[in-house]
Amino acid sequence: MAEKDSNTDRLFEEFKPVSTEEWEEAIRKDLKGADYEKKLVWQSPEGFKVMPYYREEDLEGIPFIHSLPGIFPYVRGNRKFDNTWKIRQDISVDRNNFESSLQKAKTIIQKGVNSIGFRIAEEFLMEYPEFEKLMMQTWQKGIEINLEAGLQTPRIAEFLSRYARNNNLSFEDLEGSLSFDPLAYVLLNGNYPINEDEISLFEKARQIIEATRDFPHIKSLTVSGYLFGNSGSSIVQELAFSLSAAVEYLHRLTDLGLNVSDISKKMRFIFSIGSNYFFEIAKLRAARLLWAKILKEFRPDDMEASKMNIHCVTSAYNKTLYDPHVNMLRTTTEAMAATLGGTDSLEVLPFDFPAGKTTEFSERIARNQQLILKEEAGFDKIADPSAGAYYIENLTHNIAREAWRLFVEIENQGGYYRALKTERLQDMISENALKREAAIASRKETLVGTNQYPDLNEYINKELDPSIYTKPQTPTSAYAIQPLIPYRGSMPMEELRYRTDLYSKNHKRPAVFLLHIGDVAMRQARAQFSSNFFGCAGFQIITGSPVSSIEDGIRAARESKAEIVVICSSDDEYIQYAPAIYQELKDEALIVIAGNPPSAEELKALGLTRFIHIRSQLLDTLRQYQKDLHIIP
Repeated sequence: MAEKDSNTDRLFEEFKPVSTEEWEEAIRKDLKGADYEKKLVWQSPEGFKVMPYYREEDLEGIPFIHSLPGIFPYVRGNRKFDNTWKIRQDISVDRNNFESSLQKAKTIIQKGVNSIGFRIAEEFLMEYPEFEKLMMQTWQKGIEINLEAGLQTPRIAEFLSRYARNNNLSFEDLEGSLSFDPLAYVLLNGNYPINEDEISLFEKARQIIEATRDFPHIKSLTVSGYLFGNSGSSIVQELAFSLSAAVEYLHRLTDLGLNVSDISKKMRFIFSIGSNYFFEIAKLRAARLLWAKILKEFRPDDMEASKMNIHCVTSAYNKTLYDPHVNMLRTTTEAMAATLGGTDSLEVLPFDFPAGKTTEFSERIARNQQLILKEEAGFDKIADPSAGAYYIENLTHNIAREAWRLFVEIENQGGYYRALKTERLQDMISENALKREAAIASRKETLVGTNQYPDLNEYINKELDPSIYTKPQTPTSAYAIQPLIPYRGSMPMEELRYRTDLYSKNHKRPAVFLLHIGDVAMRQARAQFSSNFFGCAGFQIITGSPVSSIEDGIRAARESKAEIVVICSSDDEYIQYAPAIYQELKDEALIVIAGNPPSAEELKALGLTRFIHIRSQLLDTLRQYQKDLHIIP
């Protein structure tokens, strides 16, 4: 053993330790005087700086760094020895499809799903015989049954107790949730349900918890944090507002006589999981940490109550209608983040859900993404796989700090419900959503296939419900609380492109001719840029062969019969080529310069006023071209 250690020591003599000071000195040397902060330090949307690298010394001062899995404050997960989770798929249920929904549930259980979510339609008033049939045909030991039944939930809770008693079932065996979240209902609808008010909704929550008290593995109160994420919130906002909503429930329900431990044990938090991979892993770890911290202050009689139960759903906000297969790449990284972060259950949305209807194939892919992570990648085998990673530990600490700051701010101003009534919470989410929307519109945030690298051969030729591609507006009717509006961030870009597709059903699809002339490298780069730029509007892209003369370029442009001609050349050559091309073609097409050359003002004086370049605002610029081509009024 001593000899082995000696050999190891000799091996590492060749790799002497490098101090942080030495690293920093080397970095600054490579920067050659450039600003370190501007070049290498990222100011994250969550309100803190992310350094270009982290070292062991950066773990100093992180209070949870020596905590263990399954031990308070549960930052490393609720389980001590593994990282297992439930694979969930949701099914919509109404009176017309009741039998087929039960059959589908039985089928997907055989295909690896162990958590079924039944979304009961509001108009489908379920009776006990139907509930009994649902349970008898789909429930089995080890399978979660989750019921989203809205205001029917108190009745469903009673049905559950009745079913267990009638069939002599152990209450321990039944797993799942009833997903009752009255605060989310009011926030989404802006008003209370008919014949209900604030007091009656919390009373219903109390009744449901009482009815399910004897079911240790049934969660009956939901905190729908995913609604914040799907409305454009930041990660910190989603976490802080979810915690604030949960504390609102603790206050309201303890006032109605319930015990803190009983309430917390019945809670399930639902978070959205976006594509910011490491941040989403850290978010779930920070969520458990902060919830444990909050519950400790409430002094529960059972510290197990401070374990946060988490269900995750892959984000809807960043999914796209066009080039939908890219959504599979997004949900893969999101599923990885959720499982590595220690979620208790996960639903992966099918890649084609933005179109309004999923297929058997897309649902199969969504299931298999989780099965591969579990059965082939072994993501369920190790508790907190990210433990000790300098970057993730620091992200967890920073997200927890910022979320706690925002949570305390909301609590000091009267708590969650007051934040809803004063519209502060909605305004904060809206402000962040508009920033994200602007980033997508300007391509600072990339959605592959939508605002960057579009599939130039993809057209939607069928009529779509406008709700699929149009960003919803805040209702103008009176509301008690300003409603939150979930939507997909790509919708403004999709509406733009779909306008072109609709127009092209009855008219010639607008074409863009890329006129290659001059410097080989620059013309090629600018043609590629222009193809991506105008392709995002659904225009036909015609790539011309490189020409050696202005006359050949004009001839090729005319032969293309394109409505837009983009001159692709180098900055120095534009003043040489563009004026003559413009003079010949200005009455036949819109002439565009690809780039922002030093001669721009001189070219504008000659009538060339259209330029596209990396600083062009994509959405607004393309909307203007649609107006110029009379695609939109």
